[in-house]
Amino acid sequence: MTQEELNSLDFNVKSLGKCHVPSPLHLSKVIGDEVYDYVNESERILYDGSTKALDAFKETGRMPISFEKAGPREFIYFEPNKTKVAIVTAGGLCPGLNNVIRGLVMQLFRRYNVHNVIGIKYGFEGFISKYNHPYVTLTPDIVDRIHVLGGSFLSSSRGDQSSEEIVDTLQRENINILFCIGGDGTLRAAQDISDEIERRGLKIAVGCVPKTIDNDICFIDKSFGFETAFSEASNICINAHNEAKGAYNGIAIVKLMGRDSGFIAANTTLATGDVNFVIIPEMKFDLYGEKGLINQIKDRLIKRQHALVIVAEGAGQFFFNNDNSEKDASGNVKYKDIGIYLKDKIHEQFKKEGLAHTIKYIDPSYIIRSAPANSNDSKFCNQLAQNAVHAAMAGKTAFVVGHWNAAFTILPIRAAVKERKRINLESELWWGALESTSQPPRMLNDDNESGEYFIPSPQFKSTAK
Repeated sequence: MTQEELNSLDFNVKSLGKCHVPSPLHLSKVIGDEVYDYVNESERILYDGSTKALDAFKETGRMPISFEKAGPREFIYFEPNKTKVAIVTAGGLCPGLNNVIRGLVMQLFRRYNVHNVIGIKYGFEGFISKYNHPYVTLTPDIVDRIHVLGGSFLSSSRGDQSSEEIVDTLQRENINILFCIGGDGTLRAAQDISDEIERRGLKIAVGCVPKTIDNDICFIDKSFGFETAFSEASNICINAHNEAKGAYNGIAIVKLMGRDSGFIAANTTLATGDVNFVIIPEMKFDLYGEKGLINQIKDRLIKRQHALVIVAEGAGQFFFNNDNSEKDASGNVKYKDIGIYLKDKIHEQFKKEGLAHTIKYIDPSYIIRSAPANSNDSKFCNQLAQNAVHAAMAGKTAFVVGHWNAAFTILPIRAAVKERKRINLESELWWGALESTSQPPRMLNDDNESGEYFIPSPQFKSTAK
């Protein structure tokens, strides 16, 4: 995203109105009294805290881009005893969903004394009358142990549902706050719901806790479940490495989640130290030729007699000449299986060359995404949930709670879904992954070191050089 595009975005979160209700939290406004202080509305978190950004501000006088700081406010919008809350999870599964549900319920009950909370079953379908899905009453006793389980206690679904019908249900059920836990599609649906609420002149807050195992939400440095995902993937890759070493010229190919962003693949590579090649959606590469992937694997086998390859699910889609017409229920382009493709092409080429080898292909995607959250993710889920409740009770709406520059933030949904976050091929993360694998920075036969190597997804623009 260019600086001009960044400057054009509105990072101010909407509010339902003035806050007149004293917070039940009884916090402090005095620095140094050893009690946590209320967050002032004027407190912001810088998008870019570097000296380079500061110098640009000094030169141009333009205020630096910043996000609203999350946290408890001294006065809130909703009266706790009169507030009714609904919670919904949508899209695919992700480690930590139950932790967020539990965190929301515990914060509402124990800190804000909001005791009327319902769970919506099976995603946004649960709001639509024709599906006749039951609501679930949520209390601390009911959600007490759900965080030790994977999946979603409320279950989920994909597919568009009518925002008008959803708001009809919110009105009929007298819902004051709706919490949506989901990825890019869920956030866009939440924005549509918020727009419909605004059109009707209703005072219903919509808050989102972003869920994306791929860690690809814009202006959020880490999404919940991501750390668990690459931790689980790392364990699998350790075993895959053993499989590769267990045979002469053994090759193990592990396909990890990452439709348009390779964060899981890159972080798993760094975490294990055993990966020899990592292929992500952000990169272009050749399969054949002197500098192509297959020849690089061949060189590796000659030197070490085994190779471990990680490939993100969205990598190499340019090999398939997709017309992008086939989509899933969430509107995502259905990608072809790059893992099977690589396995077949590598086997064909080595067989043609008479190179003895064995190939094992492993796709652990659904095992990883349904795993329970690890300790650090569990902590992070609780913090996101707490800050989502603080914001919603203060009347903030159409917002996403996130984390940036070591602080929790809230930002408008529109900003968060403006563009998919992807790996910059000139970033420290990607360079670290390349150093770990020792693979060439580029695997292109016509590489002149000045071309465009970042391949945009079919749905989103490039954000890297």
